[in-house]
Amino acid sequence: MGSEGHVAIWWARRDLRLADNPALRSAIDDGEAVLPIFVLDPQLLVPAGQVRRDWLMAALYALDRDLRSAGGLGLSVMSGNPAVVVPYLAKAYEVQRVHISADFGPYGRSRDHHVAEKLRAQGIELVRTGSPYAVAPGTLKNDSGRAFQVFGAFHRAWRAHGIREPAPEIAAGAVQWLQVDDRVRLDAPNETLDSLAGEGPARAAWRNWLHSDSNGLAEYGRLHDFPGADATSHLSIALRWGHLHPRTVLHDLAGLRSKSAAALARQIAWRDFFADVLFQRPDAVGEPIRPEFSKMPTDDPQRLETAAQRLRAWQDGKTGYPLVDAGMRQLLAEGWMHNRVRMVVASFLIKDLHIGWWHGARWFMEHLRDGDIAQNQLNWQWVAGCGTDAAPYFRIFNPTTQAEKFDPDASYIRLYVPELAEMSIEHVHHPWTAPQGTLNGYPEPIVVHAVERKEALDRYAVVKDL
Repeated sequence: MGSEGHVAIWWARRDLRLADNPALRSAIDDGEAVLPIFVLDPQLLVPAGQVRRDWLMAALYALDRDLRSAGGLGLSVMSGNPAVVVPYLAKAYEVQRVHISADFGPYGRSRDHHVAEKLRAQGIELVRTGSPYAVAPGTLKNDSGRAFQVFGAFHRAWRAHGIREPAPEIAAGAVQWLQVDDRVRLDAPNETLDSLAGEGPARAAWRNWLHSDSNGLAEYGRLHDFPGADATSHLSIALRWGHLHPRTVLHDLAGLRSKSAAALARQIAWRDFFADVLFQRPDAVGEPIRPEFSKMPTDDPQRLETAAQRLRAWQDGKTGYPLVDAGMRQLLAEGWMHNRVRMVVASFLIKDLHIGWWHGARWFMEHLRDGDIAQNQLNWQWVAGCGTDAAPYFRIFNPTTQAEKFDPDASYIRLYVPELAEMSIEHVHHPWTAPQGTLNGYPEPIVVHAVERKEALDRYAVVKDL
């Protein structure tokens, strides 16, 4: 399978794009020809959930198409254990180096370590260039040389550190591309996913939102907490899959001095912070960063039927609390949920239903298109109060007052909970108070918030007293 001239492999993982891609740029600078590959890893595919698997396949189809448009032969998608597949291809094509973007997640680090060992035994180098983050995990340290524990201090160091310029664009015709004959054949996705997944749709959506006068960046600072306005950037999916690099986003924001631009850049800093925390504490995937929280009693859905029924009601968007149900139904319908609503539904599961945060984190990872282990697990720990830089556990969202404050006209609720579409504004946020009762089979509340709030604080006393 060898070819004339020196071949370099670009192994794509979470950088499914051609523009602003340091690892791809490194491969191009290294080899006279470049073999672009992606490995379908069963260790990641099986637990991913159908939503993310569907998005991945659509994204790979888009990258394959983009490579062909750039004069290449397409993306060579292989299936199997990367520690077997990558060394096999590297030997077959007589490469000297395999180029990747560094992965800082617990599984990714372990996988790359094993691949590097196998390659090294063949005299081949695994070259890490760039990362999925604006500032790579492990880069920033406090004055004592330790990792930051709270976001505020991390954010100040992050801003002082600065962000590199985007990687140079690839000149048309500048690359000799190769392709593997026995690659996996990619099926075209459905029209909806085809119009959303990949670098092209992501770049177009970002530019349109950035320059929009209606519910774009200009209104982000004022409206991003209001789910009915839909004024958020929706960048999380593009960043998770690497359709866009955060450096690209920050570069586009650099010349802007608005509060909205600063607020969006701050969200990217939060993303880098959580990645840094998980890099330092890989056990945080399943264990509380504050270990005393492991002593707090929770209701186990695998042992208690009441807890199991409540968990199912939460998952299905049938809790009787309209904002919670709207968010959970949006998740099922779109593989995404507004960030403010994510906090509300998480608080409800943990502090109204007393179910451990890890059950919610698992459900989110199965159903979110932007499911990212660092962002997901550590945001859940933030709400639960057991993470680093945690919100106090006693900060308990009232799902009704949150709805009244952030969805005042109930436009979000009416969109995702059609049973309440015709209910008056006087009662839509608490439909159980309507004279005629709830409409169209919408359920009564499965718990009473005031009662469960007290129960949550009583359970927290176990932690507080440790």
